[in-house]
Amino acid sequence: MDKHNSFTVTPLERTPEQKFNQGREVTGIPGAENVRLIGKGFQGENHFGIVNHTIERGLSNDFHAVPPSVEEFEQGITRFQRWHIDAPLYGKDPAWFTTLRCVTLPKGPDLTVEWADGSCQTMKSSPGQTAYFSTSQLYSMLSPEEKTLVDHSWVEYAPYPYKWIEKCKGNTNGLGLAEGGEHLTEEELGEYDKTAVKKYPMVWVNPLTGEKAFQVHGICARKLYLRSSKEEQPRIVEDLAEIRKFILGIQNRILRPEYILLAPAEEGDMIIWDNYGLFHSAIDYPISMGPRSMHQANISGSIGPKGPVPIPLMA
Repeated sequence: MDKHNSFTVTPLERTPEQKFNQGREVTGIPGAENVRLIGKGFQGENHFGIVNHTIERGLSNDFHAVPPSVEEFEQGITRFQRWHIDAPLYGKDPAWFTTLRCVTLPKGPDLTVEWADGSCQTMKSSPGQTAYFSTSQLYSMLSPEEKTLVDHSWVEYAPYPYKWIEKCKGNTNGLGLAEGGEHLTEEELGEYDKTAVKKYPMVWVNPLTGEKAFQVHGICARKLYLRSSKEEQPRIVEDLAEIRKFILGIQNRILRPEYILLAPAEEGDMIIWDNYGLFHSAIDYPISMGPRSMHQANISGSIGPKGPVPIPLMA
């Protein structure tokens, strides 16, 4: 993380991702409704005007196809909930930055975050933290040939993408969707605005530094357009299993303890992160450790992500 990975933004609105995300309860702060209270458990008799409120659907390992058992969880075994970026991916462009203010942290011994994917990887986390990895660091891990490919390629996301995946489950390491999940059909999604469907480059360029990030939200990707030069006709990939294999084949390289940052460290901390260059995930914990209270805010970008090579106008 460097000085260009943080900035100050003003919160304005709730994102479509939060509207469609059924596994998470979102409540606006009275008088500043676009600052959202997220977390877990009883939030107090009066939390900034929110009276006697308990977040029932907050942090949860229920997204995983194979969550830890109740016994394991109570013993402090947990997972990364869901690796993602804060992005509607339909209609509006992603927020450039997200802010997260830590009001209350749960108290207790360190948790053990398990990948549970056969890699035997684990890491320790104090309860209530959020995990981050850098997608610009991920880009640096690619071979020259891979960089050329992703620099020229792009992704088409599904309409109402979080509704599209509402019946799906995640991998045990929190990255990507597990095999066998059932996506909603276009008929089940209902009518949508074709002009609101988003196509984004696979690589997002930081306009200040020129730094490149492999920023692909794989769980919502409906099509890949793969090419290695401007002149080449893209190969269109629509098979979801092949899409999953391509994206995870890259992203899994950085999902290692030595590349993951955990925050916040203390109550009162304010985290402001580059939403165009990082992925993040909450980490669930046993409610016996107490409530978690966070204030989150972001605003949709007035300008969307730009790649090193423009997407063809007729794409």
